[in-house]
Amino acid sequence: MSDPARTNGVHGHSSPFVELDRADWAALARSTPLPLSETELVQLRGLGEPLDLSEVTDVYLPLSRLLNLYVAGARRLHRATSDFLGDRAESTPFVIGVAGSVAVGKSTIARLLRELLARWEDTPRVELVTTDGFLLPNAELERRGLMSRKGFPESYDRRALLRFVSEVKAGTAEVRAPFYSHLSYDIVPDAQITVRRPDVLIVEGLNVLQPPGPGHRLAVSDLFDFTIYVDARTRDIARWYDERFLKLQRGAFSNPLSYFHRYASLTEEEARARSGEIWRSINEPNLLQNIRPTRSRATLVLRKDENHTVDSVLLRKL
Repeated sequence: MSDPARTNGVHGHSSPFVELDRADWAALARSTPLPLSETELVQLRGLGEPLDLSEVTDVYLPLSRLLNLYVAGARRLHRATSDFLGDRAESTPFVIGVAGSVAVGKSTIARLLRELLARWEDTPRVELVTTDGFLLPNAELERRGLMSRKGFPESYDRRALLRFVSEVKAGTAEVRAPFYSHLSYDIVPDAQITVRRPDVLIVEGLNVLQPPGPGHRLAVSDLFDFTIYVDARTRDIARWYDERFLKLQRGAFSNPLSYFHRYASLTEEEARARSGEIWRSINEPNLLQNIRPTRSRATLVLRKDENHTVDSVLLRKL
């Protein structure tokens, strides 16, 4: 039986996307040198993700080259428009959105693209911000009865996120975002991330491709110049989530300061049961109801197979 993730809304005779298999996609950047070493790659790799130099060369190097072309094209368009208007305003940062389910590997992809894009001569300043910093503080989520829906669109301060990206896109000299701790699983009071007029800003998060909410005319996705959706079959993502949970349970959760320290003493059977419960009650519903429906809004879709490697790429037709 086919998975809806592979069959609905992104390809077919009337699709707005052109689909390339991995070999054809990799051939697009055969002559481009890889600027990362194995050591650097290990530092970028996410928990449980088998990212190797072959994957980077075949998939992400061509993607960085494509993004470089889009950035250059946006700058040319800016210059032409400025000449037409008689305006000499500086070009503003190129903003990339990266979306996808929990455990699908989008954070690793965002970090990798930051490093690859920064190696291109005309985009040396690349910043990465995750939408975790725009989650409502746990106390506020508790007050609103939303702790069990953390990660759903309503659990974010969407106005603050929209304001942040708007200011970056407007060319503001310094823009600050809240800082989120994965150890405490909460916003850290008085801690901030400062973005200073980068060439490229990457915004990574579960729901960054959401359309405007009820009563709103603008969504953060309207401010992106290029968007990426990281796709995979639901059953594969569920397995990756379970594997990651077990590794965290044996590692990070053992820290007494961890919000999830209470899971550290679980047996493997108990940990798998808890992981499955969280997946079925929170992460899978969020994926099916909110995240996957935004896939067709992306400029480019990276499709992963069961081994966490990309097997095809869908690029929106111009």
